[in-house]
Amino acid sequence: MVDFKQILSVSLILFSVIDILGSIPIIINLRKKVGHIQSGKATIVAGVLMITFLLVGKSILTLFGIGVEDFAIAGALIIFALGAEMILGIELFKPDPDATASASIVPIAFPLIAGAGTLTTILTLKAEFEQINIAIGILLNLIFVFIVLKSTNWLERKLGKTGVDVLRRIFGIILLSIAVKIFKTNAFPLAGV
Repeated sequence: MVDFKQILSVSLILFSVIDILGSIPIIINLRKKVGHIQSGKATIVAGVLMITFLLVGKSILTLFGIGVEDFAIAGALIIFALGAEMILGIELFKPDPDATASASIVPIAFPLIAGAGTLTTILTLKAEFEQINIAIGILLNLIFVFIVLKSTNWLERKLGKTGVDVLRRIFGIILLSIAVKIFKTNAFPLAGV
């Protein structure tokens, strides 16, 4: 059942994890190296990866004998690491610096947009939200990602370095809070915390 509150929650969580605004400096740097980034192609490939993982990710877990709660806890730890990375200004998850041939796919679509953190978050969200609402949240984020990819030069001029840094830190704090909530919900399901 479509639930606008769930869609809003999922959209905000994915927006924080994908952190396309925080990736603007990386995208601008790649654009300078390779000349042009195909925004549509990058968005479509990232979307296919995310929707595929939403649909068959649980089957993959079952194959390995892992429960959604177990994966949710692991996902919470990764989300926590991403949040800490954003707040502290460190780089734990590094994109491949040698990928210049097809920058629209690697590293833009994967792993920048649909990386380990995003895919883990999608499966983690399945523990709390309905699949249709997650899919809509993914699509809304992809629209925003496409707009950002198309307008990175304009955004760089408007936000400035300080603006981008502030956004990264705000979303980092949100991610840390989300990680703690997901961990509590799945580690102590009967405790009601």
